[in-house]
Amino acid sequence: MTGRRHARRSHRRQTQQLPLDTARQCFTWLMTGPDPLSVDGRKFSGLPNRLVPLNELRRRMLQRRCPRHTRDAVWTHLVQRSRDEGATWTLACTGMALPALASASRWLAARYPGDAFDVHAEILSGFLSALADIDLNRPRVLVRLRWAAYRAGHAALAEALDAPTPVAHGFHSSPPRPPWGHPDLILAQAVRQSVLTRTEADLIGATRLEESSITGWAVANRTTTDAAYKARQRAERRLIAFIRDQTRDTDSNDPVAASVLADPDRPARQLRSGSSRSVSNSPDDAVPSTTQKAREPLSNPRPRTGLLGCGGSSPAASSMPSPEVPRCA
Repeated sequence: MTGRRHARRSHRRQTQQLPLDTARQCFTWLMTGPDPLSVDGRKFSGLPNRLVPLNELRRRMLQRRCPRHTRDAVWTHLVQRSRDEGATWTLACTGMALPALASASRWLAARYPGDAFDVHAEILSGFLSALADIDLNRPRVLVRLRWAAYRAGHAALAEALDAPTPVAHGFHSSPPRPPWGHPDLILAQAVRQSVLTRTEADLIGATRLEESSITGWAVANRTTTDAAYKARQRAERRLIAFIRDQTRDTDSNDPVAASVLADPDRPARQLRSGSSRSVSNSPDDAVPSTTQKAREPLSNPRPRTGLLGCGGSSPAASSMPSPEVPRCA
């Protein structure tokens, strides 16, 4: 019985198309024929004075020289047309966002214990839900859409990882004791246990682990830089205490826990260093203190941003997620 169930599951994985691949294929159909779906480039600075097909538009927006205000203006236009006209432009938005959604889906699917189809579906569902209510008056529309999709997929991943692990008779190994796992998982656990609010977790994740500067985060969230600094400092102190409390019941032979207990400031330095280039390179994201240089972080380095094939097959798993698409996506 178990063998037949495993065979059916293997056959499903081989024959079932992932949701984002289906979206890519449908987006390709919209670009096929003599009259591909287009936008009027004359309405946007930096675009040609003609109708621009969406596949060409996406390529232009992925280029680093594309101005940010152009990207925001285009995405505001696309989202508004999705709300006004429905299915075709909703699919167009999904296709335009595939580079961003692909980077999130790779990392989450590689760690998801169940079928990758499920986590892809959650990512796509989170993106489509955000299309309906995202604030178009704020900047970085695509970045916020991508984060909504990532959070939906991450919630599914966290729920799956929290489920009891099936253990066969006579199997005596045990999962690692906390603290362990990617920093995003620790932030999600802190939110579930009311150590952090969702806004505080987003602040730490965006400015410590991703490419957002704290000034940019403050502008996007309609607050001041000083207020964001203070909020992050308070949240990080609670998070560090939470991580240390988790280690107290940990086996002394656990090298990660032993390191945290021996060096209580290490989690804070790791959150400040992380793997984000913006933490080390962005002048307006430096912490106004004399914190020592961070040691090597617990997580692996973050890979370059990828694209979901855009005409190819489903992407291979990578080691870490990219926080957003290239700067002009």
